[in-house]
Amino acid sequence: MKKYIVLFVLVIGAIHGCMAQYYTGKITNPKGIPLIGADIVSVTDHFTGTVTNFDGEFKIRLSDTPKVVISYVGYKTKTLVLKGEHNNIVLEQGTEILNEVVVSASREQQKRVEVPAAISIVDKNAITETKALGIDQLVNQVSGVLMSTSRVASNEQHFMAVRSPISTRALFLYLEDGLQIRPTSVFNHNALLEMNDMSYGKIEVLKGPASSIYGSEAIGGSFNFITKNPSQSLSGSTSFQINDLGLTRYEVEVSDSPSDKFGFYLGSHFVQRQGGPIEHSDYEKFAVSFKTVYKFSQKVSWSALLNVVDYRSDMTGSLTQQSYESGNFESIQTFAERDALSLRIRNTLDVQWNNNNKTSFNLVFRDNRMDQNPSYRIRQFREQGVLTGLGSGEINSNQFNSFMGLIQHKIDFGFKNSSLIFGATVDHSPQDYKAERTTVFVDTETGKNVGFNVNSGDFILDYEADISNYAGFFQYEISPLDKLKLTAALRYDGFRYDYMNRIVGVGNLDSQDNYDNLTPKLGLNFNFNEQNGVYLNYSQGFTPPQVSTLYRNRYDLIDIKPSIYDNYEIGGHYVWNNALKLDAALYLLEGKNTLISLRDEDDVIFNTNAGKTRSYGIEYGVTYYPTPQLSISHNGSYAKHRYVHFFNNGVDFSDTDREIAPSLLGNSRITYKPFPSFHISAEHEMVGSYNTSFEGQVDNSDGTFGTAIYDGHHVFNLRASYQYKRFEIWAHALNIFDELYAARASYSSFSSQNSYTIGNPRAFHSGIRYNF
Repeated sequence: MKKYIVLFVLVIGAIHGCMAQYYTGKITNPKGIPLIGADIVSVTDHFTGTVTNFDGEFKIRLSDTPKVVISYVGYKTKTLVLKGEHNNIVLEQGTEILNEVVVSASREQQKRVEVPAAISIVDKNAITETKALGIDQLVNQVSGVLMSTSRVASNEQHFMAVRSPISTRALFLYLEDGLQIRPTSVFNHNALLEMNDMSYGKIEVLKGPASSIYGSEAIGGSFNFITKNPSQSLSGSTSFQINDLGLTRYEVEVSDSPSDKFGFYLGSHFVQRQGGPIEHSDYEKFAVSFKTVYKFSQKVSWSALLNVVDYRSDMTGSLTQQSYESGNFESIQTFAERDALSLRIRNTLDVQWNNNNKTSFNLVFRDNRMDQNPSYRIRQFREQGVLTGLGSGEINSNQFNSFMGLIQHKIDFGFKNSSLIFGATVDHSPQDYKAERTTVFVDTETGKNVGFNVNSGDFILDYEADISNYAGFFQYEISPLDKLKLTAALRYDGFRYDYMNRIVGVGNLDSQDNYDNLTPKLGLNFNFNEQNGVYLNYSQGFTPPQVSTLYRNRYDLIDIKPSIYDNYEIGGHYVWNNALKLDAALYLLEGKNTLISLRDEDDVIFNTNAGKTRSYGIEYGVTYYPTPQLSISHNGSYAKHRYVHFFNNGVDFSDTDREIAPSLLGNSRITYKPFPSFHISAEHEMVGSYNTSFEGQVDNSDGTFGTAIYDGHHVFNLRASYQYKRFEIWAHALNIFDELYAARASYSSFSSQNSYTIGNPRAFHSGIRYNF
């Protein structure tokens, strides 16, 4: 019976598709200057749209109605009905803050004001104008978000903080079109290395736990990178970028819809650093994305996405306190590196059965390998404080294949604006992991690690693990009153790790570990009008142990428990006269069994659970348009991150501030756009001071104890870009006052001092692009 229903839908859709019509036009300002990149979107289907080319012209195919919404930054939005002949459209200057549409709260389209959560958007215009060197320059525009990296050494490896200390913990979920880039429990922090940052046209950041829809690891925030759709006519670009930090980058993309039913997007880039200002900081990355969309009818469409990323990077490591403060930025590493190859294939079939029912079928295949000789595992041996010439380290290899399926259905009930979303997902990821000890050779005069030998067969870890995650979820929304919307969601997750030890002679460590969790969410929106409203939210987050962390700790007889977080939140958004936009959120995040990293007496890193933690604070964003050409924005947060109940080595650290957890974060920006083809902006990035050690951990050698700190930093950047016909040129001046700062600072009880991941020195970056 089902096949006849599908056939009926296809036939009806095909008949409906015959009614589609192309519309053309040109969009200008009142002076007749073409507006390049203006958005034209169908009022009935937000996925049907196009942008103007470099002559301000567009072509769009519409079926249901020729009514469209036309928008462009700095101009008033216009809704109109296109005519059959050529349409000449003039937009008036003015600021208009749109009622944004998001998909990250439920994998379905909904208005931003109907989401009972703190969600922010980095849209196409922000991406185009920022001309970012990396993802951090985009997401750091969001209040409460700090993606910290070093332009001179980190090579896209990063730290993250959202409602949490700065870390590489599995507290953040990285998504591509609403689906996880990496499977659960396989160190998803590396997911952004496997992104092609040419391929996305929008980023949505959902702050706070989102486990009720996305599952585990969606704790501090979820980052959804929404890929570009095929253009309706042939378009593309090629570009080149360079800076004085040794980096060069080449980009190319092309997109087209050769027929009414089929379209494609192809984007690729190659980036490398050679001979940068810090030793042992070279890297290379090649990435390519190919996306196709095929519309069987207006109600049935299929999209496929292929991503391939080949990445290799030196691992510079951190600097000692003496080197950092004296300006000696030479790395002691000469061989530490990371080498990764990833393949990801996604297929999605969307079926609009009728006006009230829609189903999405998703299949994902992932094939990853990462080999490391990691700098963070190397330690040097000393006798009475003097280098012996030897040290220890490890090489490791992590490989996995992953198969994931997700089905989601939405029903609109047609009363009280109510709807139900429900679905299920299965993810099976067999993993192969090896880690062998190495002997490191140290130059006692320079302190550099100059070579290593692999102690063949001396395994730290050697195992296979079958990781399985199965889940079911639902989300129900209803508006009992016109201005009130209620949301309730629930998700069940089950995890099974089948661990098979391959190390000979260490006993039978084979095991099966099972974790499960029931994750709820309750939300309320009250909107005074389409632009002003408040919301309340209770949500829960859940993350099981990472597989390599769990089984590495088993050898030290330290068991790792799942972490659970309860989030309580109130927020709101306000727009005044289309010139001022304000949004804010107050939150309280209670953590149980929070995972933290410690160092033992031999300076070896190990992981353990803290008893209870608490984070609370305010996130806020303000944007003001004094004139249509000028915008002033500030996004910031003030938060406290505390241990509620935590003991370490018999010392009670309860009711103390957590380490590497700045209270203040801020990003301020002034942008001036005197005419459509030119803009200039000034930016201030601020990170407040924070403890780098536990409170009272530092022995002052006089019978007293203190706390190590990092003083925080202020960094100023300038950006400018100009577009002439099909050419774009841009220039960035980064850290213009050459502030010495750290992307992250931490305290080592072994060396009794801070170590620093160096931030960006003053740098000049430029690029040129040709569009066709």
